[in-house]
Amino acid sequence: MALALSLGRRGQGRTWPNPAVGCVIVKDGHIIGRGWTADGGRPHAEPQALAQAGAAAKGATAYVTLEPCSHFGKTPPCAQALIDAGISHVVAAVQDQDPRVSGAGFDMLRAAGIIVTTGVLKDQADLDHAGFFLTQTEGRPWVTLKLANSFDGRIATHTGDSQWITDAPARRLVHAMRARHDAVLVGGGTARDDDPSLTVRGLGIERQPVRVVLSRGLDLPTDGVLARTAHEVPVWICHGQEAPKDRIEDWVACGAQVIPCDEAHGGLDMRDVMRSLAQRGVTRVFCEGGGSVAASLLHAGLVDEMIGFSAGVVVGAEGRASVGPMQIDRLRDAPRFRLVEVRRVGPDVLHIWRR
Repeated sequence: MALALSLGRRGQGRTWPNPAVGCVIVKDGHIIGRGWTADGGRPHAEPQALAQAGAAAKGATAYVTLEPCSHFGKTPPCAQALIDAGISHVVAAVQDQDPRVSGAGFDMLRAAGIIVTTGVLKDQADLDHAGFFLTQTEGRPWVTLKLANSFDGRIATHTGDSQWITDAPARRLVHAMRARHDAVLVGGGTARDDDPSLTVRGLGIERQPVRVVLSRGLDLPTDGVLARTAHEVPVWICHGQEAPKDRIEDWVACGAQVIPCDEAHGGLDMRDVMRSLAQRGVTRVFCEGGGSVAASLLHAGLVDEMIGFSAGVVVGAEGRASVGPMQIDRLRDAPRFRLVEVRRVGPDVLHIWRR
């Protein structure tokens, strides 16, 4: 199952709106087939592993990181494929949260006389599939908030100079993290100040995450990197209901998709933003700033994971804070996370926290 989970992770950021599933088929102590969900979500992991196993799949055991699907969609049910191949035992990490499946896949297998074992490495599978599950249960994607700070929690000097707080190894790792998410998200201020590309570079990866920018009034330059490359790598702009029509038309002409969202507290309603992204198939979002967006997501209780890179540089109180104002009067009201990992990355420190 550990191998199946590692195979499934290869699809993270590449399979949405489908979950990234891994499958390993074993017979007589030997691996005879393996697969993971292909780019765009098709084909699924199980038929790919079964194709490798061929006729040897009869009487074998299939290890799958998620309950095999039981419904007809763009492809036949994976549960039926396992039945037709003669699999005798299915070991699944976790039950699917999709109401079209949710136990029905296991029922199909058992009705065909296949032994079903569940719950193997469930905690790891729950984390790997958390984004897909959240779209099914809460109608929103998994949100990772990444912050690259000075030792004193600043993301730039008072003049806006920010390149670079962290060193090259940390920046390279951030590109790998982007690749494992469906979308990279920034606020309009970051888009204006940094003119970022928000793409995965230097890793030989072609499939890119969607680039999402939050801009209530769509006051973004149309001569920047995002506008110039919108026809090559998708750009989605979430804007307020009253955004100027001519600005909407300008960005559509650039090749961007514009998404009207509700407003709240003088900005975009983050819950509606996340609902809108989930409705378009996004399951995992990687937020890279700025401070106002980070504060809004935290205040709304939408951050599932925080990834911090801390550098041994001190900027001072006049520098720009990594998180904007949150109007917290009492410490007990501040959002808290649990530490799950700390390690050195070049000269910087990586720390990961989850709700």
